Amino acid sequence: MSNKLFINRLSSLISFGKRAMIINSDFDLANKMKLFNDNNQYQKSLELFDKYKKNNLELCSNFIITQALKACAQLGDIRRGTTIHNRIESHIKDDTYILSALISFYIKSDDLKNAESLFIASKNISLSMYAALMKGYIKSNQPNKALDLFNKIDSPDQVIIILLFNACALLGTNEALNLVKRASKEIPKSFYSNPRLLTSLLDALIKCGDIKHAELLFGRLRTRTLSMYNAIMNGFNKEKNPSKTLDLFHQMKISGLEPNFITYTCLIKALSLIGDYSVAQSLIGQIPDSVLVDNQIHNALIDMWGKTGCVNRAKEIFKKIHQPDQIGYATMINCYGLNGMGTQAIELYRQISLELTNESVNVSVLNACSHSGLVDQARCIFRNIHMKSERIYTTMIDCLARASCFDEVQQLIDEYERSHSPVAPMYMAWLSGARNIKNSPMAQQVYDQMKKLFPDLTDSLTSASILLANAYGSSGDIDKATDIQTQLYQSGAKKKVGLSCTVVDGEIYEFRAHGQSHPRSSEIHAEVEKMSQQLIEHGHKYDSSWITRPLNKGE
Repeated sequence: MSNKLFINRLSSLISFGKRAMIINSDFDLANKMKLFNDNNQYQKSLELFDKYKKNNLELCSNFIITQALKACAQLGDIRRGTTIHNRIESHIKDDTYILSALISFYIKSDDLKNAESLFIASKNISLSMYAALMKGYIKSNQPNKALDLFNKIDSPDQVIIILLFNACALLGTNEALNLVKRASKEIPKSFYSNPRLLTSLLDALIKCGDIKHAELLFGRLRTRTLSMYNAIMNGFNKEKNPSKTLDLFHQMKISGLEPNFITYTCLIKALSLIGDYSVAQSLIGQIPDSVLVDNQIHNALIDMWGKTGCVNRAKEIFKKIHQPDQIGYATMINCYGLNGMGTQAIELYRQISLELTNESVNVSVLNACSHSGLVDQARCIFRNIHMKSERIYTTMIDCLARASCFDEVQQLIDEYERSHSPVAPMYMAWLSGARNIKNSPMAQQVYDQMKKLFPDLTDSLTSASILLANAYGSSGDIDKATDIQTQLYQSGAKKKVGLSCTVVDGEIYEFRAHGQSHPRSSEIHAEVEKMSQQLIEHGHKYDSSWITRPLNKGE
């Protein structure tokens, strides 16, 4: 009896030992797979999985399954990932860990439908499952669906809040901005120690149009990461405030942070906005050679040198690109166009293969024709474009309006609107053309059409009102121009203030229209007046038809 009891006890211990060995083996396998995945060695991760677990998936731990699915997703091995799903389907109904991995796998595989089906069929939905599907909606440019999911979550974690900010950044609306601000006030203070969350918050504020709030938040941060600097620099560029971008770049380097690819892209964009050769030359020299070999950096530099008037420098960079992409061709064509070299722009356009001739390339060459007065060439190019988009029509209309070909402008708008809804920029181009030739009756006619067609486009109508006032003012009807300007002021509509920029002794100075903020404003205005008097003394006569407001005493 005692021998039998001993044997049973020994069998139990052996059985327990085997189970313990299996658990330890699974744990080790999962950790090794994770190590490979973390080092982007996804094929090795799957080879390990195949060696030990391919034929007994049902006994795999959820940790192993999730690592295998992650490797499949990163390699784009949809077939293998789907096979794993099919074989374990009956065992995972309540396993939120594996369900999250499956949803992520299908999202990565661009199969949003399967991801949604898994989510909807689940009885218990974890935060990681919400996060996985929110990522899918953001990836597929459906931010409103991501927000709908967010509203179903009672206690969001930091990952969910980051995704909320990303969705709002994608929307970029006032409603999204209000949601960002509300969420940023309601989240626990501990969340503010997460650099990724802070970067997402800064990005959302900027893309929703509140750079001031983002700048204040950035200024209060004790620790600033490179990604935070990049987000704010991008925001300053977006707001056409490149001098602040350069200030941040210098500040970042002083703090000991090493700029990355995104930083240098922001720097080059700021330099293109400033358009000064000396400033550009001094800072471009700081970019490492390892960064300068990238095609995206090449394209940004071509754009920058084009906007500083250094076409030869832009050409040198373009020639170094072994196989220019569509962006490279469009940027170089645009560089020629900005510098009045329409013929060279057309020559380059003719060299591009049909496969690389996309909307941006076509728009760039039409713009180049427009700025060089090459209307006949633009007509020919436009006729030969098979897929004419809204942007292509608008650019051609702008070209014709600049050349005062208003009958053709009307014909093209009618042609477009036979199968599309009216588009405000087409009418703005027409209105601008009428203003250029001081044709106030035509400008009024176009403006009246815009009011009927686009009653809710406040910003466009504000810009149109300013053009209309200028058309009346330049044609000599100052009273009518003043009436329109008064109505604009009374409506509370905000117009963008003109900004000019210059560089003196390496320092950047910005001046806004009618601004008095510069400490030497009175000296500057006195010098301008002195120059004006000297011009008059030498026989210069000002064209009063371009004065679009009543003159003050002494002007």
